[in-house]
Amino acid sequence: MKNAQRALLLAFGLAASPAQAETLNGALLRAYNNSPVINSSRAGVRALDEKVPQALSGMRPRASAGAFLGAQQNRNVQRQVDTDLNDPAYRADTKSVQSGTSAPRSANFTVEQPVFDGFKTQNATRMAETNVFAGRERLRLTEQRVLFNAASAYMNVLRDTAALKLQENNVAVLTEQLRQTRERYNYGQITLTDIAQAEARLAAGQSLVGQARAALEASVGVYRQTIGVDPKKLAPGAAVDRLLPKTREEVERIAESEHPVILAALHDADAADLDIKVLESDFMPRFSIVGNVFTQTDISGIYNRNIGAYVGGRLNVPLYEGGMTSSQVREAKEVAGQRKLDVDVARADVIALVRANWGALQAAKTQMAAAQTQIAAAERALYGVREEAKAGQRTTLDILNAQQELLNARIGLIYAQRERVVASYAVLAAMGRLSGETLRLGETEYDPAIHFDQVKDLWGGTTTPGAGR
Repeated sequence: MKNAQRALLLAFGLAASPAQAETLNGALLRAYNNSPVINSSRAGVRALDEKVPQALSGMRPRASAGAFLGAQQNRNVQRQVDTDLNDPAYRADTKSVQSGTSAPRSANFTVEQPVFDGFKTQNATRMAETNVFAGRERLRLTEQRVLFNAASAYMNVLRDTAALKLQENNVAVLTEQLRQTRERYNYGQITLTDIAQAEARLAAGQSLVGQARAALEASVGVYRQTIGVDPKKLAPGAAVDRLLPKTREEVERIAESEHPVILAALHDADAADLDIKVLESDFMPRFSIVGNVFTQTDISGIYNRNIGAYVGGRLNVPLYEGGMTSSQVREAKEVAGQRKLDVDVARADVIALVRANWGALQAAKTQMAAAQTQIAAAERALYGVREEAKAGQRTTLDILNAQQELLNARIGLIYAQRERVVASYAVLAAMGRLSGETLRLGETEYDPAIHFDQVKDLWGGTTTPGAGR
């Protein structure tokens, strides 16, 4: 096997033991569990879960207690005029003053139980649950993007590592070619022009090594950003064709029913319809039962106390609110129409994405087959040019060109292998099935329903439950 071919196999991990190398599934599992992008989206869904108990609180009782304590200075002045009916001239004027301090105080406890709120709580709860479902679909979309980016980063490191090794091997070949060219010049077989051509090609090869090394460093940086660790020894990545249907039409059918962008848009449309009902409830009467227990001491005078309790019904009938609710309902209807159109936009976007990724996958397959054929032909051509050069029928430039064509063909195969794997993941993502469960990454699947079940019926408490897994 030629040195360049061995370098390509080593770069793609084909010579590494699976026990020693990081696998593509292992890298995807790291990204799935540790990605701050995914964890942020999960926290966002957990925050959406809290909208459900918030909506349910609309029909739950409300209790409040109040108290008043103060200081009061009292001064009571009384004036009395006495007269005698037998003596009209008699008149006695008396005045008395009473003063003192008191501490007026009161306490009350009130409970209100809503009985009817125009079905606002019922519709608000349904809307909150629908928004939770939409949030879960967006979480799935985020997971898909992270997993796809992780697969791309993994394959980019493999590609750029192999390309760097090929470029380094090419510099070694060109160095040897320059040595042989100088020897032939010393024997008078060629001219200084041939040496200059070999030197120029070697310099160009060294420049390409620098570019390949820079590209690899950039890919390593993206790998760490996406997966969370630096790449070590990576095992070869494989396409996921086993998870893909045989035809594009079947991929489109699955995408229309399972892609998270479409499902999230459908949930958004349902939530917009429910929002109209929530706002329309403000036109309807509300009724609740109110109970109050109170005590009052020294409120209206010194040395008096009042203790009481009452239970009653409170009815509120809206008549006119200045047009605010009417405008909000009209606005909600327009938003609901927009959300329904967004569903059509989402479907069109997904179908376009499926066709683009499916075409890229087929092109990558063709490119791989063509690159393999090109490599075989370029190897034969290079061998023939070298043999003809020994007989004086070919020049040094012919050899250099043949070597460059072979190098280009091998690099083309590396890029085709990367595109072949990444395109298969892109099609799986376009279907809406790029997930840890589908790829069987492990038993650490995050379940957002666990946190939802933990909080939906809570009546109080400020401690957040643990993240559901």
